[in-house]
Amino acid sequence: MEILKIILLVLLAITSLLLTLLILLHKGRGGGMSDMFGGGMTSSLGSSGVAEKNLNRFTVGLALAWGLVIVALGLIQRFAGEA
Repeated sequence: MEILKIILLVLLAITSLLLTLLILLHKGRGGGMSDMFGGGMTSSLGSSGVAEKNLNRFTVGLALAWGLVIVALGLIQRFAGEA
């Protein structure tokens, strides 16, 4: 059970870092914090529609995997004390 917990913790760290990087790669929509720091001058020349869709798919998939790892770690934590 400890090996599974260690594997899930490593997987959590990796997915957290990748999820952070993927979120930062998304194009700013404007009207928020990005406009305060010079992000207001956006143009559509930077990315194509297909690349943005794929980035969205990867981000959602990785977010689901991150959530599943969190749930699995919580279940292990809950039921490991009763064994």
